[in-house]
Amino acid sequence: MKKVFFIADTHFGHKEIINFENRPFKNTEEMNEILIQNWNKTVSEKDEIFLLGDFAFGEKEEIQQYISALNGYKILIMGNHDRVYPQSWWAGAGFQEVIQYPVIYKEWFMLSHEPLYINKNMPYANIFGHVHGNPLYTDVSRQSFCVSAERTGYIPLEFEEITEKMQNAINPEVEK
Repeated sequence: MKKVFFIADTHFGHKEIINFENRPFKNTEEMNEILIQNWNKTVSEKDEIFLLGDFAFGEKEEIQQYISALNGYKILIMGNHDRVYPQSWWAGAGFQEVIQYPVIYKEWFMLSHEPLYINKNMPYANIFGHVHGNPLYTDVSRQSFCVSAERTGYIPLEFEEITEKMQNAINPEVEK
């Protein structure tokens, strides 16, 4: 049976992200290799994966190599760094689907690169990236989940695991 996974902010080929976010890698080669290994140990060829933005830096040939090395049906929801190229460029590089704006998934989950405003009266939840390890954002709440690579251990997370963690998250209103 097909599974659905999420990750954001892989930043393949981005040397500076290691320093910016204190990633535990010696260099970009090690980072790229570990990201690919983690992805392929987790995601099978028959699975679907949403990459919620900021996939890779580099020339088209390099980026094509990253995409072709990764398992699954790959859907890119473009992030701020991906927008240097149009949707058609990313599709030509190997993504099966490329989406420029946030989308609603399974009637309730808003998928986006940047976190979206969600309040307790809204019937939606937001799965997002962009914030990396910024402590101003929580990893999980009843209405949000951050899948930035730094917060997932550089491993894509399955949708079922995300929704379970969201359901089990402490509701701040109840705790008061």
